[in-house]
Amino acid sequence: MSQESVVPGELGDPAVYAAEVPEPGAVTIVVPTFNESANVRQLLHQITESVPSRLPCEVVFVDDSTDDTPQAIRRAAQDCPFPVTVLHREEPVGGLGGAVVEGMKAAGSDWIVVMDGDCQHPPSLVPELVATGERANAGLVVASRYTKGGSRAGLAGSYRVAVSRGATWLTKSLFPRRLHGISDPMSGFFAIRRSAVTAEVLQPLGYKILLELAVRSRPREVTEVPFVFQDRFAGESKSTAQEGFRFLRHLAGLRTAAPMARMIVFGLIGVTGFLPNLLGLWTLTGLGMHYLPAEILANQLGVAWNFLLIERLLFRDRRGERAWWDRLGRFALLANADLLLRIPLIALLVGVFAMAALPATALALVTTFVLRFAGTEALVYLPRRQPGGSRQARRAA
Repeated sequence: MSQESVVPGELGDPAVYAAEVPEPGAVTIVVPTFNESANVRQLLHQITESVPSRLPCEVVFVDDSTDDTPQAIRRAAQDCPFPVTVLHREEPVGGLGGAVVEGMKAAGSDWIVVMDGDCQHPPSLVPELVATGERANAGLVVASRYTKGGSRAGLAGSYRVAVSRGATWLTKSLFPRRLHGISDPMSGFFAIRRSAVTAEVLQPLGYKILLELAVRSRPREVTEVPFVFQDRFAGESKSTAQEGFRFLRHLAGLRTAAPMARMIVFGLIGVTGFLPNLLGLWTLTGLGMHYLPAEILANQLGVAWNFLLIERLLFRDRRGERAWWDRLGRFALLANADLLLRIPLIALLVGVFAMAALPATALALVTTFVLRFAGTEALVYLPRRQPGGSRQARRAA
């Protein structure tokens, strides 16, 4: 990742200039950009007109562009009465959310305001966001389209409005406690105290960084300010079907972060595995294979199905610990050991403890399921090893 800080009034040589540190209580405006060269001059002009006269500021662009956006920022920054820094990432890890986290790490102010680079978030609201946070002693101030005085006018078309409302309803349904008091968890415009952010616990995926912050690192006090979502100044929306799928994966990862939630999802995935299992058994026996070897082979189809879903939905962030073939082999061994363990366990419960066959079978299913979940988590998807420094940082926070 490359960094350039442009000092106002000096021509943008690629050299790195030392950015001036704003006064305590000022604001760092973090702007993630991806091919926004047509918007950045207008955005910096709007910030210049509305923020510095009321609040000392700096602007940090975190850029994942493949066009000339960094050069456009450097040219436009010459007219700005505040420091402008460009962090260009060669690898856009975590998408827009990952870019925001990088900007937060680079912030030098007590308050951080996150906003888009397409001029749909009005910079004139930045001082009010910070002032509201100070008055309410809040750690997070959300600019909301869905509170009184707000509007989603800039959303283009009924389709985007429906998607936005549906995503808002879904996230608030999945996280009623964490999102209490936040009417617009899909907002990309908010202010947060730097002291309220623990960057090490964040695992951003895609463009809904506010949701990530609220669920994993929510400050105790949260308040909102209404805002009117503006039309884009130039260019087209970056929202795509691919981003929608990333958002759903992000939701699944956040919802399954707790062990009990992971176990429930693990069980639901296991239930879906009966379909390929039965389909395989029906096909193999229809071809004339004896039902016993057919059952063994069909079970492998269910194992493969479950493995694919668990990889994509449940342990996506832990796949880096082992090679995929190692994970698949360990998962298959655990899944087939489940069959071998269940029958002797049922016999033990019926023969030694005099249980009826039905409750014995149910208890054996529950027992082997819990053991398989624990074994999968511990032996296939080992938790990521955190460096000592990160653990110390979390304890200090």
